[in-house]
Amino acid sequence: MATGVMNPRLAKLWTVQDLATFLGVPVKTIYSWRSTGYGPRARKVGRFLRYDPEEVRGWFDALTDEVA
Repeated sequence: MATGVMNPRLAKLWTVQDLATFLGVPVKTIYSWRSTGYGPRARKVGRFLRYDPEEVRGWFDALTDEVA
């Protein structure tokens, strides 16, 4: 039954480091953004933060030049 196409919802979740690498910012910036309510939504898995790559891309695409 496997079609060779992976369901995007089953893709690997990103760590804070993965997100920082994707955005090209320091990890410390990610934590700073989180404390102010800025940035893509994270979920806690135990004591770890995880990011859905689809949601991160959606958040990024929604940014305007005015935010920068």
